[in-house]
Amino acid sequence: MKEKLGMPDLTGRIEGEKMGLFGKKKVDFVSPAGGRLMNITEVEDPVFSSKMLGDGFAVDLTDGEIGAPFDGEVTAAFPTGHAFGIQMKNGMELLVHIGINTVEANGDGFKVMNVKQGDVVKAGQPIVEVDFKKLSKKYNINTMLIITNNLDTPAQFTEPKSVKRGDSVLK
Repeated sequence: MKEKLGMPDLTGRIEGEKMGLFGKKKVDFVSPAGGRLMNITEVEDPVFSSKMLGDGFAVDLTDGEIGAPFDGEVTAAFPTGHAFGIQMKNGMELLVHIGINTVEANGDGFKVMNVKQGDVVKAGQPIVEVDFKKLSKKYNINTMLIITNNLDTPAQFTEPKSVKRGDSVLK
C-alpha cells in the first residue's frame, strides 16, 4: 500500500475561478522547489515530524530556488529568508520553512526575492533563493510546508516522489 500525505481539502469552490469536473475547482498546489517530496513524518526535526505546528509535507531540496506553492498572499516574510507564510483565497494558511535550524544562519545563504508581506504571488513565483551548497554543509535543508490553520477535510497529495519546482503535488 502506498503512503499518502494527509492534508486539508484544497478542491473546494473558490469564487470567480474556473470549475473542473463535478463543479469543483482544482486548486493549483505545486512543489515550491526541486527535490524529493516526502511525508512530514520523515523530517529529522520533531517539531515538524510530530506535526506540532500542523500537518504538511516536505521537499528534500536538490536546488536552491524556492517558489510560492500556490496563488496567494504573502502573510509573513522573515527578514532572514529562512521562512515565509502564504494564504490561499479559501483561507488556508501555510508556513514554508526552509531547512532545520537555518534561523541560526541569520540570513547568510538566503536571498529574499522582490517579495514582501502583503504581496500577491502566483504558484511557482520565486520567493527565496537559497545558497544550496553553502547551507547544506551545515544544515539539513529539507523544506517543510505546514498548514497552520485547521481545515476540515484531508486532501489527497501525491505519494513521495521526485519533483521539480512547479510540479503539482495534488492527486
